[in-house]
Amino acid sequence: MRFDVITLFPELFEPHLIHGITRRAYESGQVDVRLWPLRDFADGQYRRVDDRPYGGGPGMVLLAEPLERALAAVRAARACDTAEATPAPVVHFTPTGRRLDQQVVSEIAASPGAVLLCGRYEGIDQRFLDRHVDIELSLGDFVLSGGELPALALLDAVARLQDGVLGDAQSHQQDSFSDGLLEGPHYSRPEVLSTDDGVTTIPPVLLSGHHGQIARWRREQSLALTARRRPDLIEAARAARRLSREDERFLTALDVY
Repeated sequence: MRFDVITLFPELFEPHLIHGITRRAYESGQVDVRLWPLRDFADGQYRRVDDRPYGGGPGMVLLAEPLERALAAVRAARACDTAEATPAPVVHFTPTGRRLDQQVVSEIAASPGAVLLCGRYEGIDQRFLDRHVDIELSLGDFVLSGGELPALALLDAVARLQDGVLGDAQSHQQDSFSDGLLEGPHYSRPEVLSTDDGVTTIPPVLLSGHHGQIARWRREQSLALTARRRPDLIEAARAARRLSREDERFLTALDVY
């Protein structure tokens, strides 16, 4: 899949693409990322890409014309390099968009890719958004300085779903939200940990070698954590009929409601 990123700060992406486990996706070409510096498509000596908003108010607004030229260049390049029947969707990162979650990530990970539009300043000329944007996404109910961090988050989440990237094919299947619930705790060596607070050990069930009991313990830890921290996810799982009778009995016994 291919992602074309229109941004004022391409240098923010480059370290991410060569470090960490997800670099495997970029090195293998499973996730192809092309960076398009917006100032390359601006006019004048100063390559200006923003101006004051009509009607007054604080901040600056990204101009439509450089964005139009950048997107046209992206689409022309994609048409030459790929056999896409339809143009790739344009994704705009904004606090007013749909919240980015694992379902969205999975949908995009199964697609041919997208054009990622990273805004800055007060926003982007609405006329450009109305003409070209297909999907608007948000990381949550807070405001960032630009779309680069959400774009990086999306790329990372998509990359780790590609075959062979995580080493263990089942790793991402056990992540939080993969089945609609939060992931439970993990433990590693040593079996007995001595600290200033005393001695702690790992749960005995994890040493039992009984795979069925371990699986049930992990499921219950996931249910308990989700019920305490994100009860909305429990209700969503219940509505989607993803909870077994055993799950429901365990939740009923929890003193969290």
